[in-house]
Amino acid sequence: MAKQNNSNRKMTVEEAGQKGGNKTSKEHDKEFYQDIGQKGGETTSQEHNKEFYEEIGSKGGKQNNNRKSS
Repeated sequence: MAKQNNSNRKMTVEEAGQKGGNKTSKEHDKEFYQDIGQKGGETTSQEHNKEFYEEIGSKGGKQNNNRKSS
């Protein structure tokens, strides 16, 4: 794993993900994210049926205790 700030401590997976996300956001513009969102949405709609969307829609309003709050 990559080292951080010339110390002996290795980056956590969370820190590495944050670093990669920050770099990606600096290298790409709004249009890039719109394009990949569009492609992802189209792929999802081709691979799933009505019941899938009903299930994720019903989950949308429920509390998720597995996620960290920002």
